[in-house]
Amino acid sequence: MDTTRIAEAIVRRFARRTNLMIASRTVRVDASPAHRAVAERLTTLLHDLGAVVTTGPASDAGMLRFDFTALAADADPTDVPVLLGGAPLPERPDAAARIAFAAAHMPVSAVLADQIDLTGLRIGVCMVLEPKTAQLALLLRSRGADVAVYGHPDETDAAVAAALASMGIPVDGGADLSGLEERSAAEGFLRRGLDILIDDGSHLIRLAHETDPVIAESWIGANEETTSGLTPLRRMDAARLLRTPVMAVNDAAAKTRFDNRYGTGFSCVLAIADLLEDHSLTVRDQPALVIGYGPVGEGVAAYLRALGATVAVAEVDPVRALTARHDGYAVGPASELANGALVVSATGVAGTIDAAIAGRAAAIAVAGGVPGEVTAEAAASAALVLGDGGAVNITAAEGNPIEIMDLSFAVQLAALDHLLRTRPGVGVHALPPEIDERVGLAALAARGVRIDESAATAGTDEDWRSARYEGTRG
Repeated sequence: MDTTRIAEAIVRRFARRTNLMIASRTVRVDASPAHRAVAERLTTLLHDLGAVVTTGPASDAGMLRFDFTALAADADPTDVPVLLGGAPLPERPDAAARIAFAAAHMPVSAVLADQIDLTGLRIGVCMVLEPKTAQLALLLRSRGADVAVYGHPDETDAAVAAALASMGIPVDGGADLSGLEERSAAEGFLRRGLDILIDDGSHLIRLAHETDPVIAESWIGANEETTSGLTPLRRMDAARLLRTPVMAVNDAAAKTRFDNRYGTGFSCVLAIADLLEDHSLTVRDQPALVIGYGPVGEGVAAYLRALGATVAVAEVDPVRALTARHDGYAVGPASELANGALVVSATGVAGTIDAAIAGRAAAIAVAGGVPGEVTAEAAASAALVLGDGGAVNITAAEGNPIEIMDLSFAVQLAALDHLLRTRPGVGVHALPPEIDERVGLAALAARGVRIDESAATAGTDEDWRSARYEGTRG
């Protein structure tokens, strides 16, 4: 019996059914004599994926329980009953049910939304359009905003878009557009007369500047969700081309430390595992190369290793490369490490996987991603392209887990509140530390976690002398 394969299959089935996270969740595995080996391997895997494994009573409302004692001795162990908060996993039969399920598992965003008043504001949302984004739009509307949503063709769940439209929130764009029609839809969305734009990849912020800078000038400001989106906006700001205030949501610790590493890492690796299985392959049967060791690359590498892959890293930044080496990965040029490997780009840079790398790889995929991260020539020469060369957790799965996007969208809401209260000038603006504290405390409370209060004092301007020599002064 391949207990590793079975344990992985159990975890992947849970993730597919729920789009929920393993990391930070309290988990209990109840073994039975007939399935003890699988239960023990599952416990180890859950621990490696970041679960808080317990043998205590099922008192946590969010506890995940795998109950092998309820499974017949001759049953398939992958059919182990899974309980969430003491109840069987709920069904999510349609888009409306998936949106409602997401809402039930996004308490931090709900708390942050309750703290702001958006009455009369026109807010546009351009993010990967799936159930969590739909819930963000509904939260914004619940606080008084007039909300419209735009979905890029390769980032739109058509069923979710239709469900959101049926709830009274207009949705522009869509999965069936391309070329000039896609651009026309995006420009039409920008001309809705928005006060604020919440963007992902800064595609619409940049299109507004390209189409008619007056559009961007009319905004109170914009929020940007991603590293790949902030990079060009900072170039625009340096060149004095930016015409609107932009809040650098991506750079908040409560966003990047969780969304990029845990969310994108987990969801992309599990999507890759599902796609490899369709080709009778597994993650642990081959070497893996992660290109880029920022927060996304760190997460992808860690989750690939948890599933048994032998992971190497290619990185152009010397400090990040050194970090990967200290994390226990082989480090070197991509051209040397790609041979026969599962190659995952985690750079957010167009052209990362070229034909030379793709031709050596056993399979290629993109985590996170920007358009063209896999070149057309690379896609044509690769033995196996996973997720059509796009962000694999979007093209082949349901995006980042719900609890992770709950944190990211809580930061979005706090940043929106900060933007409205401070009305900063044109430029790319860092979020103040108190936003991370607000989101972190709300998230800990939602998880039932208490922490110590800091006893440190800030000191005074005169309090600069070293305490080491305090007793020697006259």
